[in-house]
Parts: sequence; structure tokens; C-alpha cells
Amino acid sequence: MRKQQTVIILSCFLMIITGIVYSISFSNDFLDDRTSMSADEKIELTFWRNYGNSAENKAFEIIVSAFEENYPNITINMQSIQYKDYEKRLRTELAAGNPPDIMMIDSPHLALYVNAGALLSLDLDMRTEGNIVDIPKSTIKGLSINDEIYLAPLVESSVALLYNKHLFHQAGIPLPSSNPHHPLTWNEVLEISRKIRNPSTGIYGIDPVQGFEGGEVAAYFNIPLLWQFGAEILSPDGTTASGYLDSKEALEALQFYQDLYFSPASSVKVPSFESGHLAMKVIGSWALDDFMKNHPHFKLGEDYEIIPMPRSKNQVVSNGGWALGISAKTKYPKEAWQFIRYVTSYEGSRTYVSITGDIPARYSVARAFPEFNGYPKNIFLQQAQLYSRSRPVTPAYSVVSDEIRVLFEEVGQEGMDPGTSVSAAIEKINQALQEISKYHFEHPLDMN
Repeated sequence: MRKQQTVIILSCFLMIITGIVYSISFSNDFLDDRTSMSADEKIELTFWRNYGNSAENKAFEIIVSAFEENYPNITINMQSIQYKDYEKRLRTELAAGNPPDIMMIDSPHLALYVNAGALLSLDLDMRTEGNIVDIPKSTIKGLSINDEIYLAPLVESSVALLYNKHLFHQAGIPLPSSNPHHPLTWNEVLEISRKIRNPSTGIYGIDPVQGFEGGEVAAYFNIPLLWQFGAEILSPDGTTASGYLDSKEALEALQFYQDLYFSPASSVKVPSFESGHLAMKVIGSWALDDFMKNHPHFKLGEDYEIIPMPRSKNQVVSNGGWALGISAKTKYPKEAWQFIRYVTSYEGSRTYVSITGDIPARYSVARAFPEFNGYPKNIFLQQAQLYSRSRPVTPAYSVVSDEIRVLFEEVGQEGMDPGTSVSAAIEKINQALQEISKYHFEHPLDMN
């Protein structure tokens, strides 16, 4: 099953990237057709984004409306597409030569679009008009390829650990610090879990990844554990996983992850945190407000608290998320940048954050909201600004992400030997990297 899934993912990737490169190479003359609008010309820019929650959708509607008021000659045709369909539809339209002018890109997949020539560089615009000194370097790095910026950020992301105060008190465990700079160690978390767990009463220790979920969530939550133990996924040049994903540090992290499930600390099938029967749970910054809203009976401060993510040798979490980019085929690059600059500016970001509660990408916006400078959101903010890094930047990231998901499932859920499982993951990742390298050698993209 694992081999079949990887072949499907790799095949789809190569088909899509072939279509994108062919479409762009076939129509090089579109570069000469790009124009900037005259003072009285009215144009329409298409803008694709993934369909978010109600707050995110409302925020974008307000920002787009405000932009159109300030730029009356520009109409934004915003299309919101369900998350599960977004990447497939976007890549299909890119391959067909009919992409939107402006698009939201999930930052780990940036290299795929850049290598296919599907995005314009925003480097000059961002460095001259984007006020990048107001954005953490770690965020900018995740939006760049070879130090060239291709995406503009609106918000950031992070994770934290929830713990049940009642279960800690009952087990006689001192409440941990909420200081973002002084997290628990993973060994301390494991020991706490062992003390609290009581199967006879249905009490369990920790669900470290919200259960085994599909999509990008699994990689986002699990990759940092490898970093925390001192491991890497790929070589510095991004050409191989051998010697990195199977390093001593990586195997140590995977064995610890298995211990977290198969020692007396926890259980693969754990109860929900809000039921009061789970001591600790990892949560994403994007999910906190909804969690509090949907479970009003389970109150922050009374029933549970929030602390920074545990550490091992290193304190580090994932960053990145959806950011804005411009199609290489747009006829209106200047106007597309005007929209992106407006959305991701201080005012645009401030409007968005005021509605969604998401972590601001800009320092200035974070300072404008007292809630991000106090508990509990300061935990997410400080981790994002000081202790985060981007996931591997590679055109094969879709394969890397899926293999990381399968690897942690096999080790944590199925109890497989970490060495055996990681060898299978490396084989699939290296195959994808080799196929992509071979493809680009045989089909170099010429935009001239």
C-alpha cells in the first residue's frame, strides 16, 4: 500500500509539473503582452484562496472590498476553494495554462511552483516595498528559494501543549511554567504521562499529534520532533534523505515517539481532551479560538492551561502557512503586486488578525494587539518568532510530507521497528528526488 501511494503521488506530481512547464514554455510570448493599466482602464484580477473558516472568509471579504474602494479601477474576482480540492485544482489550471493572477500557496509546496516556473519573483517588490524588516527572518526563509522571495506572508502559525489542571493536581504533579522560553522536556512529558495514566478509570496521558490525521497536519506536527532531537530530513543541498532521516538522532526521536504510545504513558486510541480524560494534547494556533468557542464548559484557567511545546536537545517548532504569490502568466504583475502589498501591509494584516485571531506575520501588527503580548497567545507568537523553522524546501515536498506521515503512523500506531520503517521512507523520498532531478535535467525551463 505504501509503495502504491507513493507511486501515485510521484506520478501525479510529474504529470502536473510537465503540464505547467509545457504551458509556460509554449506561450513565452505572453511575457511581451504584460501591461500596466492606464489611469482609466478597468481590469479584473482573479484571486484564488483555500476556503477557510467563517472568520477567515469574512476577513478576506472585508479586505478585498477595502482594496477595491482604494483602487476603483481594479476588481478582484476572489474564488474560495475547499482545502481538500485546492492544490489539485490549482495545479490543474496551471498545467492547462489558465492560472489565477494571484494565488495562495501553502509555503512548503513553494519549490514545486518555482521549479515549474509558475510564479513571479517578488524579491525586488518585497525588499523595496514589503518592509521585510518587520517580518521574522525564519518566515522570509520559508517563502524563498535560493534567497529569492516568491511569496508574501499574512499570518504565521505555531503549536502548543494543553494540559488538564485537575488531572495534574490529582496526580500531585506541579503545574508547569507557561514561559515560552522554558518548556518542559519530552522526557518530563513522558514521565508525567506515566504518573497520570490510569486505564481503569479511562484516564490517558497524551495525544501528541491530535491523533493520526491525513493531509499536511501530520508532517507539520511531527517533523519538529526530529529537529528537536537534532535530526534533519534531507541533506543541505536537498538531494537525498540518506544519512539524515536515518541518522542516530532521527532513530532516537522515532524510538521516543514509539515509547510515547507503547509505553504505559499513553494509548493509540485516546479520549478527547475536552472530555477530561486526557492529560495533554498538542494544538495548533489556528485551532485554539475554535476549541475555546466549541467547548465553553471546558474553560481555560479553570480546567486546563496552555504551555509551550516540549523540547529535547533543541527548542523548535514548524512555521509557515498560506501566503500570496503572483502567477508567471498574469498580464498585470504591477496591479497584482498592489493587491498583495495591500493585503499583507500593516493595515491589511491588522484587519485580518483582528477578525481571525491568527498569529501576525509582522512584528508591528503583533505589537498592536495586547493579547499577543500576554498569556496564552504570547506562547504561539514567541515560538513563531524565535523558535521556528520552515519545513524542507524541495519540489518533492508532497512525497516527503506523505512519507513522514506514514513513517510516524507505522512507528507510533503500528509499532513497527523505526529502522525498518525509516528505510522504506528514505527509499521513496530518494526516488522522488531522483525523478525530479532527472526530469529537470532533461526538460530545462527556458523563460527567455
